[in-house]
Amino acid sequence: MKNKNKIWILTVFLILCSGNLFAGEKVLPNSGDTAWMLISTALVMFMTPVGLALFYGGMTRYKNMLNTFTLSFTSYAIGCVLWMLWGYSMAFGSDIGGITGNLSNVFMTGIHVGDISGSIPTFVFVVFQMTFAAITVALISGSVVERMKFSSWVLFIILWLTFIYSPVCHWVWGGGFLGKMGALDFAGGTVVHINAGVSGLVLALMLGKRKGYGREAMFPSSVLLTAAGAAMLLFGWFGFNAGSELAADGIAGSAFMVTNSAACIGAVTWMFAEWIITKKPTLLGLASGLVAGLVAITPAAGFVDLTGSLIIGIGAGILGYIGVAVLKPKFGYDDSLDAFGVHGLCGIWGAIATGLLANPAVNEAGKGLFYGNAHQLWVQIISVLITVAYAAIGTFILATVTKIATKGIRIDIESETAGLDSSYHGERAFNLR
Repeated sequence: MKNKNKIWILTVFLILCSGNLFAGEKVLPNSGDTAWMLISTALVMFMTPVGLALFYGGMTRYKNMLNTFTLSFTSYAIGCVLWMLWGYSMAFGSDIGGITGNLSNVFMTGIHVGDISGSIPTFVFVVFQMTFAAITVALISGSVVERMKFSSWVLFIILWLTFIYSPVCHWVWGGGFLGKMGALDFAGGTVVHINAGVSGLVLALMLGKRKGYGREAMFPSSVLLTAAGAAMLLFGWFGFNAGSELAADGIAGSAFMVTNSAACIGAVTWMFAEWIITKKPTLLGLASGLVAGLVAITPAAGFVDLTGSLIIGIGAGILGYIGVAVLKPKFGYDDSLDAFGVHGLCGIWGAIATGLLANPAVNEAGKGLFYGNAHQLWVQIISVLITVAYAAIGTFILATVTKIATKGIRIDIESETAGLDSSYHGERAFNLR
């Protein structure tokens, strides 16, 4: 009897000890996923102050090239700081009514080195998302280069990231109402490209046309720099799209593949459209088509197969060309570097195409109209309309506030004539003497 009691006591002791051991066991991140996400984050970081700066800078006139670079650099620097201070908390903090996150993570409060999000450290997730915020606001600059006051741009960045980007990001990715509704946006078609493209168009309309627009030639300073920037954007976009899986797995591999396919077919499609219509296939057209394909595949990257990516890329090449070569001249708006024509229109196409082409064999989380789910297309259309409306109205309000606060958002005529490089920054992009 005594031996039986001893056995019971020993058994209970061992159970308690094992429970304490398991309770104290620390959950560690997956090293492979973490390594991939660190690389992806670095790739997306590369896109703004290098890839986008070159892509946009080469398309501007030589007297404004340095200013164009500065807009991208400033967007990245301010965007990163604001994201860490309060942007992340507004986007990914605990949900408040499906509209925004709370402020529990302001200044990174409550996030510790050992915290895990999924299979990666929370800080890695924070920084990865930070790079998206930074490049999104930088994209808007493509609509307003060569005529916006730098002081106005700085204030606009702060306001736009706070009141437009962070809420929309929460709606889709942070537990907000669009995500709960079932909207599919794998890597930012809605959050990034529609948001930035529509905002850029509104800001361009409020600024008005550049001096001499439509009456005098405005040649790009260097198509070679633009093409180099497009190639760098392609390189970084693999982190942008494949990294959005947040894991090193088969869906990430598929997203990598379809991103490249859509970009390449987009470039070829734009080139042939231009070749047929103007009889000249241009390097600028190839570079623009490449980016158009990248934009359109972004929301669908983790949901479509190769066939879907080719359809999306072809559509982007055609729609992007129409937006730049047909719609802009017809309506007469001065979207300087075609942020709306490429990012806005192709982002809308990509978001809707996701509702058509999402293949559950690629990702069980997505099933489009062509695979028997008509409801998904409706959800995608609703999410596009809501984002377009919010970005347009919100940008108009914020630009108006900026205009009042900085006593106008457009540069004076003398500075515009001389160029912003010398008049605002006291520098030149090239000193050849």
